Amino acid sequence: QVQVVESGGGLVQAGGSLRLSCVVSGTFSSYDMGWFRQAPGKEREFVAAISRSSFSAYFADSVKGRFTISRDNAKNTVYLQMNSLKPEDTAVYYCAADEDSGTLTYGRGARQSAYDYWGQGTQVTVSS
Repeated sequence: QVQVVESGGGLVQAGGSLRLSCVVSGTFSSYDMGWFRQAPGKEREFVAAISRSSFSAYFADSVKGRFTISRDNAKNTVYLQMNSLKPEDTAVYYCAADEDSGTLTYGRGARQSAYDYWGQGTQVTVSS
């Protein structure tokens, strides 16, 4: 059973930064990884995705230029660096792993149904 565990959430003021981490068991280097978020009263939405080799990365327009995604295959960990945070970034952030062997595209990376394993989420709250 693949386990996905997020950490690093918390309370931060607008304009601040946080780095989320996600540790995945199993053959991490064979997974494309994604971050999603769900704000209160809203549907879960795509944030960012990264291919297994780190060759490709994709971002939602709402976070482009402020968030970066990276991974360390030696540590089975994917990161989401969040800078210039805004109150509208407040949400529960979820990490997900996709074991599909095909090439990661924006279309697939942004699609929740493409992911096979999900974490429980970590809360990020941005105060104004």
